[in-house]
Amino acid sequence: MKVLMINGSPHKDGCINAALTIIGNTLSEQGIDSEIVQIGGSRISGCVACGYCRRSGSGRCAIKDDVVNEVIEKLEAADGLIVGTPVYYASPNGSIVSLLDRVFYAHGGYPHKPAAAIASARRAGTVVSVDELNKYFSICQMPIVSSTYWNEVHGSRAEDVYKDEEGVATMRNLALNMAWLLKCIDSGKAAGILPPDVGSVPKTNFIR
Repeated sequence: MKVLMINGSPHKDGCINAALTIIGNTLSEQGIDSEIVQIGGSRISGCVACGYCRRSGSGRCAIKDDVVNEVIEKLEAADGLIVGTPVYYASPNGSIVSLLDRVFYAHGGYPHKPAAAIASARRAGTVVSVDELNKYFSICQMPIVSSTYWNEVHGSRAEDVYKDEEGVATMRNLALNMAWLLKCIDSGKAAGILPPDVGSVPKTNFIR
């Protein structure tokens, strides 16, 4: 089993990387593989609503940039997802939002694949940022993995994160919960317990 972890920070070895490293080490202790994909710093444009991904049936984005289709492919193969963002003006940074807009719209979501969001800030804005990222998961039938506190760490530098004792514990416990849920899902499949098939869902609007 493997968890894909996305680092949305432009600082490759910054606070988010430190938090994801803590998570990855804990997953490894539980026999779960992980991979960090660095997308912060990449030029990722927003969705232009061209509709190619739906018309073509490819589940891939028509915009050719560094990482979006790569993430789609890696996420198809992964068993779980963790997304990390720094906080900019009490919200996730633009790169991670543009990436997830295009990944989730092009692919259509990853039902029943456990996911979690984490955020790092010097002081505030983490809870709002995590809430925003969780929306991608909750609309796609993806179980959201929680921890013993909100999924956040604090600091201006990577070394600050390791001094945030509660933040470190929160990351470790998030990883333990992710590993436990992945093992439960795997055991369920082995026992013949499959995810529900919800069938087609009607699309309505509020015109009438």
